[in-house]
Amino acid sequence: MAVRSLWAVRRRGQRMLAWSAAWESRGWLHPFSTATQRTAGEDCSSEDPPDELGPSLAERALRIKAVKLEKEVQDLTVRYQRAIADCENIKRRTQRCVEDAKIFGIQSFCKDLVEVADILEKTTECISKESEPGDQKLLLEKVFRGLSLLEAKLKSVFAKHGLEKLTPIGDKYDPHEHELICHVPAGVGVQPGTVALVRQDGYKLHGRTIRLARVEVAVESQRRL
Repeated sequence: MAVRSLWAVRRRGQRMLAWSAAWESRGWLHPFSTATQRTAGEDCSSEDPPDELGPSLAERALRIKAVKLEKEVQDLTVRYQRAIADCENIKRRTQRCVEDAKIFGIQSFCKDLVEVADILEKTTECISKESEPGDQKLLLEKVFRGLSLLEAKLKSVFAKHGLEKLTPIGDKYDPHEHELICHVPAGVGVQPGTVALVRQDGYKLHGRTIRLARVEVAVESQRRL
């Protein structure tokens, strides 16, 4: 009985040695060897890194991203402040230009009117100094020449600055250019509904009516008001 037991143990030992030799001949590690256990341990350690490494990298990435966002916010804030300052400067310059245009917009027109005033002043001085008390004819001639020169200069100034005198006699009545004073009976050759008489001249500035002409409009005799 003891011989059989020893023989069975021997057979199992020989069988284990045969298996080990077969594994080693094929380059495999024995499942119960220390090398196999060490390799398995290394694999586990490579697949499962320490828990402290993951959160550290995540925090570092978040910090870098936060720094970048903070820098972008600062840049945008500076750009916004510069844009606001530029808008304020443009607004002030525009307001100054508008104020200057209101004050000095008629500077050229006033300069030309000064020349008209000079003519009127010189004519008055000439009449008062050179005319004798009894020479009325000479006085009237000087007044006429001075007024004629004054009228010519005024017309030149008006034309230069786009100021046009309205002469609507014979034109059809237009409420946008004429101010109706009264109706008069249409005479010979005068069409009803047209301007028969101008009481006060009108004016246009660059095509825009700035003063209506005060007129009398012709109508048929039975419609006279």
